[in-house]
Amino acid sequence: MSSRLNPYLGFRDTAREAMDFYQSVFGGEITRSTFGEFNASDDPAEKDKIMHSELTTTSGFSLMASDTPSSMELPTSSSVTVSLSGDDEAELTGYWEKLLEGGTATRSLSKAPWGDSFGMLVDKLGTSWMVNIAGTTADAASSSGTKSVRDDVTR
Repeated sequence: MSSRLNPYLGFRDTAREAMDFYQSVFGGEITRSTFGEFNASDDPAEKDKIMHSELTTTSGFSLMASDTPSSMELPTSSSVTVSLSGDDEAELTGYWEKLLEGGTATRSLSKAPWGDSFGMLVDKLGTSWMVNIAGTTADAASSSGTKSVRDDVTR
């Protein structure tokens, strides 16, 4: 079996909501296990909380998440950012727009000095994301660093 590297997100009581949101963004199928299914918590209030969940998409994305039990500390900050990159402008712009709903852009999705379109945001659940849409050689030569990727998208 080959190895995989997957983002694994931790939440306090909102993993189910988070994974439903990410499924609305990326599509795919979610598998979930609760603490109650495995008798993994002594607290009856946590029986329906998510012990492990995984979203798997047809694009090959895999995102995992769980609820952190009340008996454990939930880290309040992280230096981890989930990155989406590729050359399908319509697909990646669509992800950007859905992730941004209720969230905050920390850098607007716009042409970057290296010729790609690049943006950073924190979604409504507190997860940090970067989106990089590969540019062409012509884009890199003419990039001013200020053109919005939205200017190029026909809706």
